[in-house]
Amino acid sequence: MRIGIFGGTFDPIHIGHLVVAEQCREQAKLDQVWFIPTAQPPHKPNSLVTSFDRRADMVRLAIAGQEHRFLVSEIEKERSGPSYTLDTIQQLQRQYPEHEFFLCLGADCLPEMHLWYHPQEICQLVPLLVAARPNYPVWSREQLADSLGISPSQVRLTLVEVPLIELASRDLRRRVQEKRSILYLVPHAVQVFISEKKLYRSE
Repeated sequence: MRIGIFGGTFDPIHIGHLVVAEQCREQAKLDQVWFIPTAQPPHKPNSLVTSFDRRADMVRLAIAGQEHRFLVSEIEKERSGPSYTLDTIQQLQRQYPEHEFFLCLGADCLPEMHLWYHPQEICQLVPLLVAARPNYPVWSREQLADSLGISPSQVRLTLVEVPLIELASRDLRRRVQEKRSILYLVPHAVQVFISEKKLYRSE
């Protein structure tokens, strides 16, 4: 199977994430996209991140009824230490050698990719499916290769055209904290979950 790896904090997952996942699946002719919530984001203190289980539950609620297209993997919860993309890719390739994996990411990630843990190895292991993002130019494989100090021949990059939905999880958290509406910005089941669990509230 052709599998898209879509990692992120998903705190919370929103419709922008779902649109990217579906367009990657359709345009790259993937069999499935696997959502992989980050257990220990290397760039965020744990105290600022909602518990893994609640974030994973929100992803499950968001993709309910579409299990033939999407699934949630808890692979990073089961592994100790910071959740590095490279480690996840290598573990998936060991566990599922029969699958072909692709990394789904937004265009905003490319200028920062040189700061990732061994990004050169990531490029060697999997093709990149890059979704356009509002206010971010989409780098060519030559630009990314130059940033990473590798040959363009080592970068397999495909642009995924998506509707430019300007949403960020941090803005949704702030909306909830300010008691503003997130209707239609997240799936209804996720909205209900956030309300019932009293997530993102200051009181």
